[in-house]
Amino acid sequence: MKTFMANESNIERKWFVVDVEGKVLGRAASEVAKILRGKHKPEFTPHVDTGDYVIVLNADKVVLTGNKLEQKLYRRHSGWIGGLKEIKARHFLAEKPEKAFELAVKRMLPKNKLGRKMIKKLKVYAGSEHNHQAQKPEVLELDI
Repeated sequence: MKTFMANESNIERKWFVVDVEGKVLGRAASEVAKILRGKHKPEFTPHVDTGDYVIVLNADKVVLTGNKLEQKLYRRHSGWIGGLKEIKARHFLAEKPEKAFELAVKRMLPKNKLGRKMIKKLKVYAGSEHNHQAQKPEVLELDI
């Protein structure tokens, strides 16, 4: 019996469509991150990108629980003194719902070259339309 080691030549990638309308942001993001990473496959290998492509629809209708809409802050820094910019989750979700979901997933992936490669397989849309019909994506229901 030989040990199986996944590599780029023997990985088969699928496309999945996930509708996150009415789902909690963090719970949906963790399920999507698991698919991007490839942890749902039996041939998962930590040092190889074995994940699939994910198309996320209705990112503008995602839900935050508790008081997060008013209390959660998205921060970025320009690098200059006094360059800290903060925006509340309510405004961030209203302006850039795709970016909010993408950030949630990105922060759940590895912080290295592999994670940067995995996040490129994520396609997020605010509405219910996408332009990836040619890939014949499968509809995936999240159990959250």
